[in-house]
Amino acid sequence: MRRPAILTTVLWIAAVRLDAAAPATAPEGTLAPEDFAILPWGGTRPDPGILREIRECGFNLAGFVPPEGLDAVAAAGLKCIVSGSHTHVGDDQAKLDDAEIARRVKELVDRVAGHPAVFGYYLRDEPNATLYSGLARWAAAYRKADPRAVPYINLFPNYASPAQLGVRTYEEYVESFIQIVKPPFVSYDHYALMDDGSLRHGYFQNLETVRAAALRHKLPFWNIVLSNAHFRYAEPTEAGLRFQVYTTLAYGGRGISWFTYFTPNSGNYRLAPIDPFGHKTPTWDMLRRVNLQIHKLAPVYCKLTSVNVFHVPDVPAECQGATSSRLLDEVSGGRFVVGEFEGPDKQPYVMVVNKSLRDSAAFSLRFKWPGRIMQVNAYTGSVQPWAGENNWLAPGQGMLLCLQK
Repeated sequence: MRRPAILTTVLWIAAVRLDAAAPATAPEGTLAPEDFAILPWGGTRPDPGILREIRECGFNLAGFVPPEGLDAVAAAGLKCIVSGSHTHVGDDQAKLDDAEIARRVKELVDRVAGHPAVFGYYLRDEPNATLYSGLARWAAAYRKADPRAVPYINLFPNYASPAQLGVRTYEEYVESFIQIVKPPFVSYDHYALMDDGSLRHGYFQNLETVRAAALRHKLPFWNIVLSNAHFRYAEPTEAGLRFQVYTTLAYGGRGISWFTYFTPNSGNYRLAPIDPFGHKTPTWDMLRRVNLQIHKLAPVYCKLTSVNVFHVPDVPAECQGATSSRLLDEVSGGRFVVGEFEGPDKQPYVMVVNKSLRDSAAFSLRFKWPGRIMQVNAYTGSVQPWAGENNWLAPGQGMLLCLQK
């Protein structure tokens, strides 16, 4: 779990980085956060040099930014989630009456509404379900005051205790959040890559629960995953970063948040993309390569509808095996999670993800219908015949394929 102090720590950790004169350089292609959000989770000091590098790292959101930083965010070609000090919804703020909530929301919205850098407003991280009614009133006030922006609330993972959740089951926690708060999307965090090389139990089950709820209510979902090491979590590797992105994509996710971009200067936090001294770590380049793959896949991926997810050959508890496949007769050659999708014209697509963080896999598959298998190249964005060495997946890597009938 995150500590409340982390948001403040991360917000100011970049104060030493003052290379403001350099112009912003956008990554190739343009991916709007409304289509697929890529967020550095935490506060960001609105220094032009910092924002330029965030953009270059493949993000389309700048993080949580104070109102006075919006011009700098827009100049960098980014949007952000506005973080106003009087509109963070703590336990006491969730109990305020409607008039006081409206007053606080109006005070912030009057300052920033219509600004091109505004994507949304920060409300709360990891609320107890007993706060949902209060959060619903805050979210409604924002929707009324600024219908074009979104209220941002992030949920606990499924390894939180019932006392933290405020309900008996995680499924109830997610479902009641959607029904009461009426969010524009579901965001949750799950940190699963451990320093002994294991995957925390429940990672795929969390994806299953959130995906099912999001589909029921026709909402997108975002996953917050790790780009630093702390506590007993593993130090970042390119395989681990790929795994977290591609498993989220296989489940139909429409947003990735990285915890964190700036390394907090406390505890055993280490190896986020920017270190506590304000310098790039090796994680920065690894993360950029993974983020840019999302940009390349997004023009095709964001038009798809998730219809099924299965695992082969080993099937985690509460997940489905290959017999549930709607599109494939066979997939073999390694340990995979496979997301199945339909395009706008019902064209079948699959996202095949290598679940190993150590071993590459050469895979084969067969669709249920004859046709030509095509690949959406994650480095060029082109749709090309699936042939030659393209059946190889690096550890944690995914591949988006479709069938031309």
